Amino acid sequence: MTVTAPAPSATQAPANEVLLDFSNVEMTFPDGTIALQGVDLVVKRGEFVTVVGPSGCGKSTLLRIASGLETASQGSAELGTDRIGYVFQDATLLPWRNVTANVELLAELHGESKKDRSVKAKEAIDLVGLNGFEKHLPKALSGGMKMRASLARSLTLDPELFLFDEPFGALDEITRERLNDELIKLFNAKNFAGLFITHSVSEAVYMSTKVVVMSGRPGKIVETFDVPFAQPRDPDIRFTLSTPLSSAKSRTPFGRDTATHDHYLERNDRDRRHRQRRGAPHARAARNAHRIEAAREEE
Repeated sequence: MTVTAPAPSATQAPANEVLLDFSNVEMTFPDGTIALQGVDLVVKRGEFVTVVGPSGCGKSTLLRIASGLETASQGSAELGTDRIGYVFQDATLLPWRNVTANVELLAELHGESKKDRSVKAKEAIDLVGLNGFEKHLPKALSGGMKMRASLARSLTLDPELFLFDEPFGALDEITRERLNDELIKLFNAKNFAGLFITHSVSEAVYMSTKVVVMSGRPGKIVETFDVPFAQPRDPDIRFTLSTPLSSAKSRTPFGRDTATHDHYLERNDRDRRHRQRRGAPHARAARNAHRIEAAREEE
């Protein structure tokens, strides 16, 4: 398996430039576990692609292959840039460094001068809204603030390709939604290519220009959905993204497990009634979320 990246270029890149191209990627670990099989996926500049699927299906492994942290057993991952940002599930901040020093870390490791990395850190801290907390140590920050600092640290590299490994999964719902909105603003401002991992179907639809659904292990891509909403997103869309399976009772994504299916229908009927009290549901959002959920559960 090969991971290739081009030399840096000063020319203006085209809007539809391919920045990440997985071709027939497979991953088998030394213990014989087959994590990925036959994965083909392209991410272009200006696309925010989210991958959903069951735990253990190789979603995070895809990111590690793209970043060069793992080497796949077969296939290729071609990069259209050498400017890559990576935000992990944990903030991974150094506890003895304050916010500014943590945000400067990657630029420091890349050999940039103190003056240059100080300017970049200030700009990144402004972008993620951590003004006033520059001198705070990680232990004094909330979970959401730590993730902002982690995001700012990657922003100092001005990445063209951004990899996100469930960065908001451990946060409370209110903080998670706020950071979703802020990341969308950054995506629209910076026009990077994003590859985002999540277990939340509604988060995937709300955040993305495209949603990719993976099967259980060995992970394969079973469905790809283009999200029809314009950027920037209207935050009210998130209130219409539950999966109303009651509108598709002829299809049972749980196979023969009718008890589980009936419980799912009952839960989603309650969600639908709640949405109706808040306002009319957005039909296209509901249909897309249902199709993604059904494709994921079938596997």
